Amino acid sequence: MKLYPLKFKPLYKYRIWGGDKLKTELGKDHTKDTIGESWEISDVENDENEVLEGDLKGFTLKQLIKKYKGDFLGQSVYKTFGESFPLLIKFIDAKTPLSIQVHPNNEIANQRHNSLGKNEMWYVMQTEKEAKIIIGFDKKITTSQFQKHLKDNTILNVMHHEMVNKGDVFYIPAGRVHAIGAGVVLAEIQQTSNITYRIYDYDRVDKISGKKRELHTESAKDVIDFSVHNDYKTNYKKEKNTSNHLVHSPYFKSNFLKIEGVLKKDYSIIDSFVIFMCVEGHLDLIWEDQSFTLKKGETLLLPASIKNISLSSSSSELIEVYL
Repeated sequence: MKLYPLKFKPLYKYRIWGGDKLKTELGKDHTKDTIGESWEISDVENDENEVLEGDLKGFTLKQLIKKYKGDFLGQSVYKTFGESFPLLIKFIDAKTPLSIQVHPNNEIANQRHNSLGKNEMWYVMQTEKEAKIIIGFDKKITTSQFQKHLKDNTILNVMHHEMVNKGDVFYIPAGRVHAIGAGVVLAEIQQTSNITYRIYDYDRVDKISGKKRELHTESAKDVIDFSVHNDYKTNYKKEKNTSNHLVHSPYFKSNFLKIEGVLKKDYSIIDSFVIFMCVEGHLDLIWEDQSFTLKKGETLLLPASIKNISLSSSSSELIEVYL
């Protein structure tokens, strides 16, 4: 069976802080309450997406990689990651704030959890009035001062709080303390890792378990980067019909595309799969005289063997992701 542009069946995740905007804003078809995350492309063990339609319907990422190897991932990507998919792609709806948290880097995650680390980025899609995120620190503190703030319940006083609006982008490298605030819907691109160290969780009680969620302050203390930065936001251009540089890290590359009319793309120089996350509008992706639709809140994966496509839209916005 020949590879073609692929959509996957989303996996919907209950979260204590989730709401209903994945359904109302992004058109997700789920029936449960308090859904905080839609896992769009996942190779996490026991949480693998399946192809949604076409001849490969029902195939998981792992099965696709085993069958098509470098033709699916890219030869260099396959050489590095083998039969594991390196990225986890999500949409997130935070009705209430997420916990203050941090993620380990590759080395620590491998030692402790036999996992990749978690470097990630956020693209803000929708916000309520005066919505904020927490990212990094406003002033330099030591590990002992950090622990005292946790003990005194004053950790929020030293964190950097930033108002956010649609289109804002933030890179969160491993070690940077962060939290999505209430009233934010965003797209998240991250390494394939489900390792999170919670530092502070507002003393909330989970309605399902009836208990407070576990904190991981001991694990986190030697992971946190206490550096202070003048600006935590990623600035970028929004030129039409071109790939505008967003976050280019050792773990993934991302660009912003604003499509008006027809944009032809040639990926011959990229030895990687390409992922499109539609964050506004709708478009058609044309490949070999076939048309694949993509609308706000949907994600599509282009296997590495596909090099030439066209994107057609009266007006739409995409996040383009590859290795």
